[in-house]
This record gives sequence, structure tokens and C-alpha cells, in this order.
Amino acid sequence: MLIEGLYNILALENRVNGAKATVKLNKDHKIFEGHFPGNPIMPGVCMIQIIKEITEEIVAKDLFLANCSNIKFMAIINPNISPVLVLDIEIEEVGELVKIKNTIAIEETIALKMSATFRQNS
Repeated sequence: MLIEGLYNILALENRVNGAKATVKLNKDHKIFEGHFPGNPIMPGVCMIQIIKEITEEIVAKDLFLANCSNIKFMAIINPNISPVLVLDIEIEEVGELVKIKNTIAIEETIALKMSATFRQNS
């Protein structure tokens, strides 16, 4: 985990072509002190890192981000208000490439949509 203590995986349900993960953010993590004091929001880069780490766990490979063809931030994630996130990840492995389509939801609200390609880290 690159950002130690930022989140915990509450549930990970593997599916035929991906997974559904439920994570809980640590609202007291120091990253929220600077982003932003008194009104914390989840940094987009941290959301992408969580997606990468969960994808690595699912495919059991060390990955790095090669390409993001589509990222849409659709709602603000405030860890004090909505600490539980649900990630739905569709995965297609093509050789050393891992292609994903992902959403992050807060209850019924989609907070992020992303399509990306990861490469296996050699």
C-alpha cells in the first residue's frame, strides 16, 4: 500500500471478469489535513491509487499505470460524511496489459468513472 493507513478493504468479491470491493477511508489520515483543512476531500490521485492497488490484488501482479483514456470525477468524496466507497472493476488481461473499467460509488452516487490500462511491472 503506497499511502499506508488511508483505507481498509472491508469486502472483496471476485467476479468472472473483475471484482467489487468495499473500502472504508480513514477520515483521520494526515492526507486530509492538507486536502483541505476543515473540509476534507479525497484527492483524485489517491482514488486512482486505490483502484490500482485493488486491481493488483485481484490479478496478483505488480502493475503500473500506462494509460488513462477516460477519467470523470463526478462527486466529491468527503471522508467525514461518506467514508465507505464501493468500487466496481471490470478487468480484461491481454498479455502484459491489464485493461480496466471502473466506477467508485458513494451509496448510489457515482463519484468516479475511469478506463485505464496497466502494464505488468517487470
